[in-house]
Amino acid sequence: MTQISSRPRSELLAVGIFVTAVTILVTQFISATPAAVAVGDESTRIGNLGWQFTLRDVALITISAYAAGGSTIVLLTEADPTSSTIADAEQTDASTRQSTSESSNELLEARREEWETVSERLTSNEEVVYQAVLEADGVLPQSEIVDRTDLSKATVSRTLDSLEAKNLAERKRHGMGNTVLLT
Repeated sequence: MTQISSRPRSELLAVGIFVTAVTILVTQFISATPAAVAVGDESTRIGNLGWQFTLRDVALITISAYAAGGSTIVLLTEADPTSSTIADAEQTDASTRQSTSESSNELLEARREEWETVSERLTSNEEVVYQAVLEADGVLPQSEIVDRTDLSKATVSRTLDSLEAKNLAERKRHGMGNTVLLT
């Protein structure tokens, strides 16, 4: 005999409660008691003032609303045992970040070796500017180069022109200044 697991039964129960609760809610709202008002002393005229709910109606509506909400929460939070949980997703994300970080560190080290080889064949000012950017992992604002070296703004700018002409560096506009990237 095949045994059905408890998870589908709980889902089936939650669906049954939800459908029943919604049916009761709809029925109660459709069949509310109209409030009648008699007007005048000698003649009776009945007019509808609106809809009114008895205490029993209010109790049924409240219980049905809670049942519908609770069963909806159960249905939405039931997790499929074959799907990954939040913890699994976070663990996978952490391992992906770690492997990405390791590969980017390896790439940075390879690029650093290339940049150091290039640095050896530059003129004095070019080497000073290039080394300043290299020490910042290949990205540095132009104003920082001026601060980190004893070179003037004009000398740094001319030197960067020379490095750009040799395709060793690139300036990107960033706000009011430039950011220098080693290529």
